[in-house]
Amino acid sequence: MSNLGSFIWSIADQLRGPYRPNQYGNVILPLTILRRLDCILEPDRDTVRKLAAKYDNPNRLQVEVKKATGRPFYNTSNYSFANLLADADGLADNLADYIDRFSPDVDVFEYFDFKKEILALDKADLLREVITEFKRIDLHPNAVSNADMGDAFEYIIRKFNEAANETSGDHYTPRDAIRLLVDLLFAEKDADLTEADIVRTLYDPTAGTGGMLALAEEHLLGQNPDAKLRLYGQEYNPQSYAICKSDLLAKGHDATNIAFGNTLTEDAFRGRQFDFCMSNPPYGVDWKQYAKAIKKEHDEAGPYGRFAPGLPSTSDGQMLFLLHLAHKMRAPEDGGGRAGIVMNGSPLFNGKAADPKKPNESSIRQWLLENDLVDAIIALPTSMFFNTGIATYIWILDNTKYPDRKGTVQLIDGSGFWTKMRKNLGDKGREISDGDRAKIVQLYTDYTDADPETSKILRTDEFGYWTVTVERPLLDDDGNPVVDRKGEPKPDTKKRDTENVPFTYGGSTAGDDGRAEVIRAYFDAEVMPHVPDAWIDWSKIKVGYEIPFTRHFYKYVPPRPLAEIDADLEKQVAKILDLLREVEQ
Repeated sequence: MSNLGSFIWSIADQLRGPYRPNQYGNVILPLTILRRLDCILEPDRDTVRKLAAKYDNPNRLQVEVKKATGRPFYNTSNYSFANLLADADGLADNLADYIDRFSPDVDVFEYFDFKKEILALDKADLLREVITEFKRIDLHPNAVSNADMGDAFEYIIRKFNEAANETSGDHYTPRDAIRLLVDLLFAEKDADLTEADIVRTLYDPTAGTGGMLALAEEHLLGQNPDAKLRLYGQEYNPQSYAICKSDLLAKGHDATNIAFGNTLTEDAFRGRQFDFCMSNPPYGVDWKQYAKAIKKEHDEAGPYGRFAPGLPSTSDGQMLFLLHLAHKMRAPEDGGGRAGIVMNGSPLFNGKAADPKKPNESSIRQWLLENDLVDAIIALPTSMFFNTGIATYIWILDNTKYPDRKGTVQLIDGSGFWTKMRKNLGDKGREISDGDRAKIVQLYTDYTDADPETSKILRTDEFGYWTVTVERPLLDDDGNPVVDRKGEPKPDTKKRDTENVPFTYGGSTAGDDGRAEVIRAYFDAEVMPHVPDAWIDWSKIKVGYEIPFTRHFYKYVPPRPLAEIDADLEKQVAKILDLLREVEQ
């Protein structure tokens, strides 16, 4: 995956003994970041030291450094990899001094507690050896591109976690999946993105090591080198946060746009919206430990809060991120926004039709679809991710759809567009090649269901249904209906049943407005012929929404003829008899 990553991993082997495999990352990752920043700073080190002697105020110094070097960060130490090894006895102290003298926005080493590791390395007589190895690597962006650096970081994270028998896929998303998401996200806006000197914002609430942000920027600059994409992100894993922030620092971005913390409980960009949003949240991870804060926000934020449409089961928080992204898209009156998110299959169907007082997953889908925010859903091939082989889907949200896409959702079955990898990486045995990706994006931009095996265009109301409670009378000992004071038959709770009635039953296109007529038609045709004494409890009708993706692309395969099956069985029986005869002889 990365030659540079392999080399850095070889340095980690020198830690064997004093360090366990699950501790390697605490040393190697911050040193890789430090060496990367060191290489970037080296050409202008004397200039910065002169400015530091002139300006005491860190904020003023940062402004002057930016003017002189074009970089938003600096280091005022007298030490660097160029001279650290010259003072053998003071190596640990000098290295600590080097880290301390970065500009205030470079807080990445704090999240590794790296000063503690410096002392531990020094005590184990490994510090000089490791620094010597890192000094050999040129990590300047002219030598190692940002994309290669990102690959290297993700390679060594995966290797560290494999060595420690921990999950690697929580930290990053395969590049091929990200490229598809980015292409789909920008597809509807590509013409706009070629305008001169445009400025756009992109946000990832689960930024990880910054892979999505990096490839989105690469896509935009590939189309328009003069464009400016301001990147924003939040990440709760300390190591991933540090890598992501250092990567943006190296590219000259405003590092304060990358925040540390849990997006679900503490939105670092509260009140801010973005042109583009993207995320690959954890799958099937419970949010019980955050439930109190999230439910409080749901109850107190009112109808315009980010979690107002509903709360999913505490066993899976994916749809919380889905709601968060919908909330973060730039408002239509300000130009609109688009969002892309990768999730597993459960957000398509989890949750039954809900009581409006207890909104759930179905309520979230209802809110998204009735507000016409879902633009497309794309099924990815299985075995695409490093830590799972399950089916995954990309959802594209858009609050300013083109006129021909309004009121519809495009479903694309991209599960067959993949290329087998020469060697599996964890559970990842398939990848989306450039050609595969181009075909999927073309299906999206063509916006047609001419080939129903891969693309379908459905109205948003086609995903809705009513859950109808059907009652039957309670009978007395003589077999007569029991009635209440008003003479109405009492229902037999043991015979109570429910029916799910599609909004589109009988060809209706009225959506929920056709409730009474469609439900009555369904009841008369599907229920009354079987239980003529039944009736509908209209007070208990609930609205539900689900997206039965697999059902829409289901291909019926007729069973083989019985004669063909019998012939195969006879052949197998004959083989077994031959084997038994050999044994008997």
